[in-house]
Amino acid sequence: MSDPLAVAAAVGAGYLVGTFPTAVLVTRAATRGKLDIRDAGTGNPGGLNTAQVIGKRWGTAVMVVDVAKGAAAGALGWVIGGPVGAYAAATAAIAGHIWPVWTRFRGGMGVATSGGAVLAVFPAFFPLDAAVAGFGAAKLRNTERAVQLSCAVWVAAALLWWLADLPNLWGPDPSWGLFAFCVVGAGLILGKFAISARTALVVKRGTV
Repeated sequence: MSDPLAVAAAVGAGYLVGTFPTAVLVTRAATRGKLDIRDAGTGNPGGLNTAQVIGKRWGTAVMVVDVAKGAAAGALGWVIGGPVGAYAAATAAIAGHIWPVWTRFRGGMGVATSGGAVLAVFPAFFPLDAAVAGFGAAKLRNTERAVQLSCAVWVAAALLWWLADLPNLWGPDPSWGLFAFCVVGAGLILGKFAISARTALVVKRGTV
C-alpha cells in the first residue's frame, strides 16, 4: 500500500518539474530577450509555436526538453512514492506544464510533456502513441482532432493493459493508477485545447 504522504510529495515534485518554462526560456535565449513566446504567434508557450515563430531548431529543442520533463517527473515520482507516486507525478507534470504557477498559469498544451510521462510510466504504449500522433498529424491535418484521436487511443490502451495485465517494459505494473493517469492526463490536455479554442473564437469575434 502506498504512503499517502509519499504520493503527495510525488505530486508536488511532478508539478514543479512540469512548470519549467521551456519555451519561454528558449525563446528569450534565442532572441536575446526581445521576444516572449506568449505574446507571439498563437501565444502558446510550446514547441510548435516556438518552431513557427523563431525556427524549427528551437521548436525541436523545446519539445525535447518538454518530453524530458514528463519522463523525469514520472521517474522522480516512482523514487518518492513507488508505482502510484510515479503515475501521480506524471499526471501532475502535465498539469504543471499546462498551468504553471510561476507564469500566472499561462502554460502550454501538455502534449510533449505527456509523451515523456508515457515514456516513463507506460513505455509499452509509447511506440503506438508516437505512431497514432504521426498518423493524426499527417492525415487529419488538424491539431485538435489529432490530439483527440491520440487521447482516445491512449485511454483505451491503458484500460486494455490494466484489465489484461499486459507487460509494461520498464514501467510499473499496469493497475488502476495507469488508467487514472491516462484518463486525467487526457482530460487535462483536451480541456486546455477546448479553452484555447474558445479564447481564440472570442478574440476573433472581438476583432471583426
